Formats: sequence, structure tokens, C-alpha cells
Amino acid sequence: MNIAVWIIQVILALMFLMAGIMKSTQPKDKLVKSLPWVNDFSLQTVRFIGISELLGAIGIVVPQLTGIYPILSPIAAVGLAVIMVLASVHHLPKKEYKEVGFNTTLLILAVVVALYRF
Repeated sequence: MNIAVWIIQVILALMFLMAGIMKSTQPKDKLVKSLPWVNDFSLQTVRFIGISELLGAIGIVVPQLTGIYPILSPIAAVGLAVIMVLASVHHLPKKEYKEVGFNTTLLILAVVVALYRF
């Protein structure tokens, strides 16, 4: 089971690393092309989300990998799960079910990591 959780952690880290880099570095007009929801938020909010995802991506793997404060990995998983809940809450009223499904999948994976690592 430990190997499976490590695989999930790496997948989550890569997903959130890519998303976080994109949201924290690209201009808003470029982000809107692939992420239309960006129009609903200020650039500062999008940057905050991106930086939160970057920190979560690092936090879900590095502490567990290094053995330095490994309790931070499940805490990071909980943080990423919260981000996915908030994303789903945003997409649901707009009937963006594809996005909700993707967010829910990431949410479930983050919860699995949090439960196993706590």
C-alpha cells in the first residue's frame, strides 16, 4: 500500500506543480484561453491559488521523502483537498461538470494520501 500512496503523491505533486507554475507565472489573458474561470477572479487571487498549489505540490512529497517533518505531507494533502473542494464549489453552479469531475478525482486522491500518511 505504501508504494501505491507514493505513486499517488507523485502524481498529485506533478499535477499541482504544473498547474501552480502556470497560474503563478502566466499573464491573465493567456490563462483565460485554457482556464475560462480565471475571468471570475482577480489576478492576485489566481496567483494566490497558483502559489498555494506549488507549495502543496512540494509539501506532499518533500517532507515524507526527506523524513524532515513528515507530518507536513498529510497536511499538504489536506490543503490540496480544500483547494479542490473550493474549485468544485465554484464550477458546480456553472454546470461545469467536466471540471467538477476532475477536481473530485484530485480531491479523492489527496484524501487518500492524507488518511494514509496521518
